[in-house]
Amino acid sequence: MTRVPPGWPAEVPPPDAPNWERRAANWLLDLCPPEFRGYDVLTRQSRLLAYLAAHQVDAAIAGVRSALASVRADLRDVLPPPAMVEAIDVLEREGARLDGVRRSVALVQEALAGTRRPPRL
Repeated sequence: MTRVPPGWPAEVPPPDAPNWERRAANWLLDLCPPEFRGYDVLTRQSRLLAYLAAHQVDAAIAGVRSALASVRADLRDVLPPPAMVEAIDVLEREGARLDGVRRSVALVQEALAGTRRPPRL
């Protein structure tokens, strides 16, 4: 059985497991807008789906970074200081989570392209 590297998504079995690509596709679709499930080409072409999922995650990361950079100025007259602290904390945690998701998507992309990682000794 192929060992999966750190960051491999828990929802996706290793690349040598039966039906792993279908499970990977379902996981990737969960990262995309719901409308993507209606495009048959995305379920037939898993590398295209992974490509688009990576872009969706990248856009979410960019959105969180943009909000983090501007939330203090944009909402200083709207949020009380304790809520501002919480907002910044949420944005930082979400940014870290999305960074991990992006790594997971990259690992799935590699596996879909045929890259297999040898077991570590």
